[in-house]
Amino acid sequence: MTMAATERRILVVEDEALVAMLVEDALVDAGFVVIGPARTVSQALEMLKADPPDAAVLDLNLGGENSVPVADALAARGIPFLVATGYGAAGLPPHLKHIPVLPKPYDPADLTAALDRLCPGAA
Repeated sequence: MTMAATERRILVVEDEALVAMLVEDALVDAGFVVIGPARTVSQALEMLKADPPDAAVLDLNLGGENSVPVADALAARGIPFLVATGYGAAGLPPHLKHIPVLPKPYDPADLTAALDRLCPGAA
């Protein structure tokens, strides 16, 4: 089966299983291809290296582990991403203040709209 050129691949980095499932369902329903979810920084970095996405959704806090190393790796590769967090923009380090933040809890439609802005294409 050949993947359509318009399919956008999204890395999901989220440690809460229920949230990750809801995000995955919303993205698949909107026509995205999901990579992950990664539940730790090391998993996310491995997935990023093995299968670079078109964009990413990044939870800032992964079970007490800060995911800034993943954000830095995404930025270094020029991969657009948004941060989905309950901490708001205040939780971002200064060098990431320009990254879009989706405050938790959020509507799945807001997530897919934000990803449409980050990586436009036919869903």
